This record gives sequence, structure tokens and C-alpha cells, in this order.
Amino acid sequence: MSSYAGSGLAAKPQLLVVKGCFSAMGGAERDLIRNIPFLSEKFSIKIATLDPVSELISICKKMNFELLAPEKSWNISKNPISIILDNDTSLAEWKKIKGIESAIENSDFIHVVSGDGSMSIIDLIPSTIPVHLHLLEPHRGLHEEVLHLKIDGKPKRNLGITKTLLSRARKRDILQVQSFNSRLKSSISGNSNYTVTRIKEIYDIEARLLWPSIHLEDFSAQENDCKFNQLEGPYVVNIGKSSWVKGTWETISMLRNTNISLAHVGGGNLEDINRLKEHAESCKVEVWFAPRLTQNELTILLRNARASISLAHGEPFGLTPIEAFAVGTPAIYVKEGGFTDTIIDKENGRLIAREDIENWHSALKDAGNIDNRIRWSKAGIERIKSLDLSCEKHAERIYNIYKEFNNKN
Repeated sequence: MSSYAGSGLAAKPQLLVVKGCFSAMGGAERDLIRNIPFLSEKFSIKIATLDPVSELISICKKMNFELLAPEKSWNISKNPISIILDNDTSLAEWKKIKGIESAIENSDFIHVVSGDGSMSIIDLIPSTIPVHLHLLEPHRGLHEEVLHLKIDGKPKRNLGITKTLLSRARKRDILQVQSFNSRLKSSISGNSNYTVTRIKEIYDIEARLLWPSIHLEDFSAQENDCKFNQLEGPYVVNIGKSSWVKGTWETISMLRNTNISLAHVGGGNLEDINRLKEHAESCKVEVWFAPRLTQNELTILLRNARASISLAHGEPFGLTPIEAFAVGTPAIYVKEGGFTDTIIDKENGRLIAREDIENWHSALKDAGNIDNRIRWSKAGIERIKSLDLSCEKHAERIYNIYKEFNNKN
């Protein structure tokens, strides 16, 4: 029962927020955790996941939200045979969670955020309950080659054979999303214009647009002491788990002959990091692979950087440009994917073709100019405001989707 009950006000609608796995703690997970308290202004909240993390557990305790999770965290199998055979065990794990059936049945609205294990819970939801799917990206491992490349861009295995082996899982994914879309009370949103286009291309579905958000107060740290940063001289920051898809290798290659170092935030597996260290040494680029940073440390690291940069391949939205706007650091990004939604070239940052190394180097020089930094920073904040990327607005947009369902009744 909502806290509004008994106060003379109508009870808030019951919202169940669902995401299969949180352990990656990338932009999608951080965005959802950041928005949960703001959703509670509109809804009475419960959260369900197969894989909670300390940050989620902490916010649920602080806000007194019920967190439904298994006794032992579930993660999707990385075994190639399981992937080829499409052995998804997540539905069985959802069923094991104590209280999940009651939480579903008592929900007025269910908000599912895509990712490993997320969509299978839909099989447990009665058709009478409206469900919104925030489809952050079509399953890239099934529909693109970029996740099947090694850290240096070389194929992990024959790409033609890989595509054939994954055909069963790919067809199932398409049918699953299309089946959800045909459900009586369903709605699908992408997180950028790029993602909305990809949803149309892959699933032949017209999705709406639901932006992620940023809470500017999270980036308000004013300390200038950066002792945790081991780099000397100017540096740029690249955020995301080391991988080809995040452009880590290409970022190091691009920095050759610039005398600018790289702070990489997001870690990666040991073999990939060792390969990147060898590559950086051959390029004569100093690289610091940061440990897991607090929000304040990340803010300080960004604020003192020459720029925030990324050469990621087809990034669905990309929170890092608007995080750079928030701290006043120039955003220099590849002209691809969701980056084109937030960055306006030469107005609040730079958008550059992947292969245009000369232009990348020129942009890095421009980022050191104080006038450019001030101008781009002001325009960046204005971009955040013009798109209305606040957490309050994100919650309002989800509430409006809920109201649309009610208005159809």
C-alpha cells in the first residue's frame, strides 16, 4: 500500500521495475539506479533483478524499496555451446524468487529495462498488466559482428560461421520482441534516435523515444586534487569496458604522436588489458587503467582532463558526452550512433569521422583552448536542458506512458 494511503490522497500506482542483471554497472545500470528515487515521486516502487549490486541494494535500503532477487545471483552463460543452442535459463530463475508472483500481480505497471535475462519475466506477467520495455539496444551479439571481434578488431572466429551458428538465437530474439510488441498492453521505447532506427531495421517495430538522464548534482565535486591519477601532463578520459566495440584499441592508436596520455575507466579482462598495454607501448602512448572510481573521483578525473573521448562503434546513446558537459570538459566523439543526438559539432564539442586522424588531433588541440572549453561547456549544459535530460523529466515520461495505458481503458 502506498504511503499516500490514509493521508487523504489517492495511493500512488504500484510500479515494478525490472532489469535482469546489474553487475556490468555500465551506463544503463547507473542510469536506472540514478532514476529509481525519482520514479518514487510518481509511483510506489518495487525492484526485481536476477543480479543485484551493492549500489542497488544501498539505494533500496535507503529509500525503503522492496528488492526482489534470488538467493544466488544469476548471470547469462558465456559458454559458446549454450549461446549457440540458445539455452536461456533466466525464466526458471525468475520463478525461484520469493514473492515475485505476488509483486507482479499487485503491480499497476511494469517497467522492464532490456539486457541479459530481462525479457523472460514477461512470460510471467498477465496480459491485463501494462508493460513498458525500455529497449536500450537490439541484441548486438546476435545482430551485429562488432561483438565478435577481439580487442584489436580481428575476428574471434570465422564471422560467417558465427552468424550461421547464432541463427536460431537471432530468430528467437526477433520473435520474442515482436511477440511482446503485439501484446495487448505493451509499449517499447528506444533510448536514442539511433536506437529507434535500429529497432525498426531489426524488428520492424515503430518504437517511441525515451531519453536516459543525468543528475547534475552527481558531478558537482569541486576538489582539484587528483592524486589517484598516475598520469603526468595532459590526458584524455575514455570510459567503458575495454573492448573493440568501445573503441579502446583505436583510441590508443589515435593518440599516437599527440603527447597526450589516456586515463581508461571501466576495466576489462586481464588478457585484453595486457594486449592494450603492449599496443600503447608500441604507440608511445602512456595509459593508466583506473581502478573502480567513486563518483567524486570520476568527476575530478573528468574535470582535469583535456577531453572526454570515444571511438565506440554504434553506441546506442552514450551517457559520457553529457557527463562531460556536466563537468565542463570538452566532448570529442566519433560521429556515430547516439553521440549524434547530444553533440553538435563545434558548438558543444566535436563529432569526427573515425578515420580522420588529423581532425582528431586538431580537436584535441582545440580542447586545450580555454575559450573553447568555456563555450563548449555552456552549450553542453544548454543541450542537456533543451533535451530535458533531468531525472525528474525521465520519471515524468515513464509516468505518462503509464497514463496512456489507463486512458485506453
